[in-house]
Amino acid sequence: QVSLVESGGGPVQAGGSLRLSCAASGRTFSTFVMGWFRQAPGNEREFVAAIGWSASSTRYADSVKGRFTISRDNVKNTVYLKMNSLKTEDSAVYYCEADENLRRSISNNDADYDSWGRGSQVTVSS
Repeated sequence: QVSLVESGGGPVQAGGSLRLSCAASGRTFSTFVMGWFRQAPGNEREFVAAIGWSASSTRYADSVKGRFTISRDNVKNTVYLKMNSLKTEDSAVYYCEADENLRRSISNNDADYDSWGRGSQVTVSS
């Protein structure tokens, strides 16, 4: 399994921006679909965004469309999540996840992902 480490979270005021990074190591990162999921206290983990291996395909949850942008750098083995116009309801622990099954499609189902990091806390205050 690939090893994933998230960074870039922290406190931010509503309307502000953050960029999360996820550094991957241990396997062939460039062949994986990579996703971001989040989990708020008392809630199930939910899909945020994902990106195909070539970066030409992306998928977003409706709640973040137009505000968040996922990208990847296959040379640096890193995936990013740029979050703009943050809302208090975006507060959660954000997890980077890897779908290592060489799937052509981009899944929004957490069960399809095989590896994940320890998460990065994002706290948006009003």
